[in-house]
Amino acid sequence: MIRRTVSTVTLWGALGAILYFFGAAAGIWLVAALAVASQYEFYRLAGTADRPVRCAGLIAGALLLVAPFYAALGDWDPVTTGLSLFALGLIGLALVALASPLESRIDSLSSGVLGFALVAFPLHFFSQILLLVEGGAQGLILALWVVVTVKFTDIGAYLAGSFLGRHKMAPSLSPGKTWEGVAGGLLASVLMAAVFAAVFRQALPEAMHPLAAAGLALPIAAASIPSDLLESLFKRAAGAKDSGRTIPGIGGAYDLSDSLVLSAPMAFILLKLFITG
Repeated sequence: MIRRTVSTVTLWGALGAILYFFGAAAGIWLVAALAVASQYEFYRLAGTADRPVRCAGLIAGALLLVAPFYAALGDWDPVTTGLSLFALGLIGLALVALASPLESRIDSLSSGVLGFALVAFPLHFFSQILLLVEGGAQGLILALWVVVTVKFTDIGAYLAGSFLGRHKMAPSLSPGKTWEGVAGGLLASVLMAAVFAAVFRQALPEAMHPLAAAGLALPIAAASIPSDLLESLFKRAAGAKDSGRTIPGIGGAYDLSDSLVLSAPMAFILLKLFITG
């Protein structure tokens, strides 16, 4: 508990300092670094992608994360850029897999595509969220609101589950997760989303008042729960407790990003509909 708390506080402090001093571009590169590290750990858990396929997947993932942001600076549509790079990444992975040894081509392609599609592609929606509104500052605060919304689901679920948890939610995948934890996580997420929107009211789009933020937070937080379980599925199949040992008390990069994987595209869809129509 202590190591996890220290790591969490340190990460939030470092994130806040980097974004404050270096702005939106730093946010994109932070997400890209987290996504590529998570994708690498996914490939290690899967253990079936050969080295050329892994390298191709990681390169495609990195480009997918940063390119929409810089495309928007050149007046290109970031959404079209992201979708185009996703399609090109799939083509590239398929071509590289064809050069793999015959007996491993299917497994190598499957895990290569899965890591690209279930880690890099969903996380690239943070680039899209950052670009939803004009001006890097508003987009950056909006993306940070999504992270706070999701991560306080994790924190609330962990605390509520630790003290109140009785009914197991998915004992075969993650024995520690309980329905009481889910309720606590959703409540913590909605409350913190509203508080964050109130504190940063002037820095967020006009439509993102605290009540709206609380309402939007609920489906985003709900999406983070199966997102977390998805990583548990891969870890269980690999016989691993954590995806890595990079962060004391938390595990690896994928252990940090797992709840963001499904919630990031959910957040982008809801925010785009709500803010830009």
